[in-house]
Amino acid sequence: MEKKVKTFGFEKMLAVLAGAFACVGMWGCSETTFEWDEKRSGAKVMGFVDDSLVMVEDYRCWSKYTNYANGSSDDDRGCENARLCVYNYRVQEDGPRWCDSLTGSYTNGMWDGQFSDSVIWGHLYVQRKNSISLWKIGEKPHTISLNRNLEGCSVVFRGNSVKEWVDGAFIVRNEKSLKFGGDSCQYAVLDTLLKTITYKRLDKDLEWIKECDDVRAWHDDVYCLVLNKENGISFVLKNGVDSIFAPMEKIYEGHFSGNMIELGVRICSLIKDEITCSDVKWTGNRELEFYQNDGTVIYLK
Repeated sequence: MEKKVKTFGFEKMLAVLAGAFACVGMWGCSETTFEWDEKRSGAKVMGFVDDSLVMVEDYRCWSKYTNYANGSSDDDRGCENARLCVYNYRVQEDGPRWCDSLTGSYTNGMWDGQFSDSVIWGHLYVQRKNSISLWKIGEKPHTISLNRNLEGCSVVFRGNSVKEWVDGAFIVRNEKSLKFGGDSCQYAVLDTLLKTITYKRLDKDLEWIKECDDVRAWHDDVYCLVLNKENGISFVLKNGVDSIFAPMEKIYEGHFSGNMIELGVRICSLIKDEITCSDVKWTGNRELEFYQNDGTVIYLK
């Protein structure tokens, strides 16, 4: 036993000496300091769960400083450890109701938007690697590898909107794709059960959604949000026939957000083809603040 202890000590000493000689060979050793920021950064609303809960993503940034023996130095900075939190935006509370943070490959910048009422999505690859990552409240994220199909088109696009669609699938598009011409694909249907994404052009039954600023389905009905940015007379069109107007001031911007609808500064629901908006307003992702009619300001902190 005594011989083994001495041998280990000798090997350890050799390792230290080797490191010292390496430093000399490199004209001295470097000194690196790594620090995490005390507070998180980049908080943004990812979507609304219902008429009182909102999902917010943020991340933590770090700084790394390296000083070299020759007097030079390097500064590096990055962000990771994305976090998803659920807040009540109707009542001022001390913090979120629930949070979960990530490490490793699931870092900031990969989450793009709301997938369904309690799921966000990110990293939808359609060129080299066909996959999408999903993160559900209370669970760890996972990535689904997808088989890509083309129907009646040959030029795919990068999707920046994924919303619920008919037959339990999801519609993928971007802000311009519905109006693409030629052999460009206009939208895609994502099936998470079959693990497929099928790019298509609009057939005659769906040509009416070309003018939609946002589109999704509830069960078998297709709803289209049309924003009139000139006079603010915006509305929701159901199945290309019925128009549903919001009972409020003029609306110039908005989109579907899970089972809710963001219309201007309002958060609304669509129940039995009636749009009902709460008395809560918010400033958007510039400031995570919500306002009520009585002047109450709610901060997500």
